[in-house]
Amino acid sequence: MKFEEYLQYDGLGLAELVKNKQIHSSELLSVALERSANINPEINAIIIPMHEHALQRTRQDLSGPFAGVPFLVKDLFQEYAGYPTSYGCQGLKRIGYIADTNAEIVNRWEQAGIVTFGRTNTPEFGIKGITEPDAWGSCKNPWNLRHNSGGSSGGSASAVAAGIVPIAGAGDGGGSIRIPASYCGLFGLKPSRGRTPWGPQMSEAMHGAAIQHVLTKTVRDSAAMLDATHGEDRSSLFTIQRPHTHYLEVIQQPPKKLKIAFNTRSSIDTPVSQDAIKAVEQTARLLESLGHEVVEDQPQIDGMQLAKDFITTWFSQFSYMLNEIQKGYPSRSGDFELDSLALAAFGAKTTAIEYIQNLTNWGQYVTQMNHFFDDYDLYLTPATATVAPKNGEVKTPNWQKPILKALLKMNKAHLLAQGKLVDQIVKENLQWVPFTQLANITGLPAMSVPLYWNEDNLPLGSQFIAPFAREDLLLQLAAQLEQAQPWFDQYSKIRI
Repeated sequence: MKFEEYLQYDGLGLAELVKNKQIHSSELLSVALERSANINPEINAIIIPMHEHALQRTRQDLSGPFAGVPFLVKDLFQEYAGYPTSYGCQGLKRIGYIADTNAEIVNRWEQAGIVTFGRTNTPEFGIKGITEPDAWGSCKNPWNLRHNSGGSSGGSASAVAAGIVPIAGAGDGGGSIRIPASYCGLFGLKPSRGRTPWGPQMSEAMHGAAIQHVLTKTVRDSAAMLDATHGEDRSSLFTIQRPHTHYLEVIQQPPKKLKIAFNTRSSIDTPVSQDAIKAVEQTARLLESLGHEVVEDQPQIDGMQLAKDFITTWFSQFSYMLNEIQKGYPSRSGDFELDSLALAAFGAKTTAIEYIQNLTNWGQYVTQMNHFFDDYDLYLTPATATVAPKNGEVKTPNWQKPILKALLKMNKAHLLAQGKLVDQIVKENLQWVPFTQLANITGLPAMSVPLYWNEDNLPLGSQFIAPFAREDLLLQLAAQLEQAQPWFDQYSKIRI
């Protein structure tokens, strides 16, 4: 098989070829490895190879919906026993940290038949919406190498868009599936709280705000993989009822007429690009042409307060994570990025009262969204405020760096997160991606659908949020949109 032919298939399509003995999984792996060797030096998507593991897999009698399909996992919370795991961190890379057990999501992917041959680039501990870790360097966007692939599942998104694999592991704690999906022109579904497992290393992440799934080129690949992986494990803190019908079957039928609210304004009063506005307006027209009712409206939620509650919980959780890692081994200067140390310092000063208040507010947002969905079936926004930023464009302002370093030495970095500076920190962190955190906090399923490319051929996704546990409705609509305005052929326009 030549790469040009390989590129014409999604994951299920390649698996069908293997099932019918038209090709062997080892041949698919050879194509993927050749494409990786040619293009990965340019995009920097794959950082830790697992070639021997992949070769061993191709010698096995694989079964499952994706049997024999080349696959990549994110280098964050998707551990393989016996293989290096860095979480995008220079310190863990330096000591050569090796996972001692598989993550349960990895086990389920393997049961689906995939052939994993590498781990993908991610920002340090997944704390940013772009992938530029000091440990591994920037992950480039295949649509334009001057731009970033997004984060935190940036390496996976870049690898799928570039045609190395048709599907790759991803995770979403504040938009980390939907953001790179938007920037790289992919389909990205964030499942509901508790839909996919976190064990055995963890029972959940960020009170269920973070969830594991995949990035894909087609809706059916995402649906089939969710069929293969959903459901709790023995470590799960949150559980969710299994659907009565497989998602892959659900998408065979179009949805009923839907009433969809849309909004293009940032909830934290930051700028929204004309590309983002055009993307949603174009999507709204497409929805209307399909018979759906589209109304401009938004939930009655204080967006800035929600962002503060997200940031506070995020920083506090990260502070705990970093403390646990530092207890595990003696760290050195330079093991952790300045931004990571600053965020951890902010989070460490959050009081128990403040933290519980944040979680109480999370519950209020759930109530408000449930009321909102009394009137609407779905909520549509841009997935991101702009197309992908350029490499190096999203960074800590230069004026802050010497101040942060000085305050960290004095154990007073948390002072930057007091008073009016809180709003500034929120806007600096979320101005590029103000739309995605709502679904994480409320635990609602959400997706980014690739329906728009600008004049420079850079994509920007449309985000849909659904009521809790209604992944079926999202996938059903996504399949209808995919049929009405196919995007698969767009990937052949990538010329790297």
